[in-house]
Amino acid sequence: MVQKNKILIKHARVIDPDSKTDAILDVLIEDSQIKAVEKPGTLSSGTDTNTIDGSNHWLIPGLIDLHVHLREPGQEWKETIHSGCQAAISGGYTTVCAMPNTKPVNDCIEITKYIKEKAAQANLAKVIPIGAVSHNLEGKQMSSLSELYQAGCLAFSDDGQPIYDSGLMRRALEWCRMTDAVICCHEEDKCLSCGGAMNESALSYKLGLPGMSTIAEDVMVARDIELARFTGGRVHICHISSERGVELIRRAKNDGINITCEVTPHHLTLNEDCLADYDTNYKMSPPLRSEATRQALIAGIKDGTIDCIASDHAPHEFDSKNTSFPQASMGILGLQTSLPLMLEFCEQKIITPLQLVSLLATNPAKIFKLEQGRIKVGAPADLVLLNPTKEWAFTRENNLSKSFNSPFLNRTLKGECSVVMVDGQIKTLVNDK
Repeated sequence: MVQKNKILIKHARVIDPDSKTDAILDVLIEDSQIKAVEKPGTLSSGTDTNTIDGSNHWLIPGLIDLHVHLREPGQEWKETIHSGCQAAISGGYTTVCAMPNTKPVNDCIEITKYIKEKAAQANLAKVIPIGAVSHNLEGKQMSSLSELYQAGCLAFSDDGQPIYDSGLMRRALEWCRMTDAVICCHEEDKCLSCGGAMNESALSYKLGLPGMSTIAEDVMVARDIELARFTGGRVHICHISSERGVELIRRAKNDGINITCEVTPHHLTLNEDCLADYDTNYKMSPPLRSEATRQALIAGIKDGTIDCIASDHAPHEFDSKNTSFPQASMGILGLQTSLPLMLEFCEQKIITPLQLVSLLATNPAKIFKLEQGRIKVGAPADLVLLNPTKEWAFTRENNLSKSFNSPFLNRTLKGECSVVMVDGQIKTLVNDK
């Protein structure tokens, strides 16, 4: 389709949690913004308008992923910013937040600028760099957070490394209060997880694999809740995976503490039983937990304790997964499968479509203070026209990442992004057959 100045999407089911809208509407996009949202037939189109029939489709805000590993610079054989953004667009993500564990680490403005330049060259999804809290992720010396923030880092994290130094964490939270930036925390006391390869349980003993207890996560969640309470700073808990952790966050929110959290689709849809055959595609950090814990996580998204769903997209090359289970790399792909997996929850009536969009778009935008994540006049035209019933298979051929480490490979999924739009520009268009 030739890109024109205006785009009119007609007869789509518009789902926008920000305005509590779930209705059949027409939406007009002009340049980079949403210009009108009206009842069907109200808006007229001219010769300068692309008209798209949205019948039997959902029109939702572009998804926002707060936790993505794009690997560039330094590990381009796993993923590049371009390939990661291709996967993002295919999965309905118009904004992704890039974790700082690149090589070199994103702890200086030169790396931040490099990531932004590469994202601009790709011209696909928007990329928001997340800066490192500490130099080289070592947890000793605080990075120049002011410079990183001014360069475009809206949040900070030491990613897979916990910030052991409570004094450093306190100082970082106090600094972030000046800009209302957020610190994203990987909650793991490695003195307690002890290099575990899976969840510590009867199954880990049966399989002969070193276990990682939930207490390693819980004690760090509790500490950072108290630091957020004391400083008034904003803490975002990454990939929550324990029942106790969810309860601690629930109580902290009831106390009015500035804390938010995310969960991954794989922790919501899989449990530790998947590891029975030693398939390293199920190895991740934090590990898959028990079925009881999975149900507690689902309860957390249903009652609003868990704010959002993040993919924790972690591409790895074949050799790093094709080895013994204890030695294999942790992490799986997620950008192309997150939305379809969560659509299954809607189909099963575990969550509503409005809750789904809140978890994947509206709430992430609020956490990072972004303008997108809503369908309203004047908002950025970052939109997804979704066919929620279209089935497709996630195969090696249509996987757009450079890596293939996914337990969902060759699985038939439901939900295809027919049109993905970033700032009013169509990035992909799939014609239904």
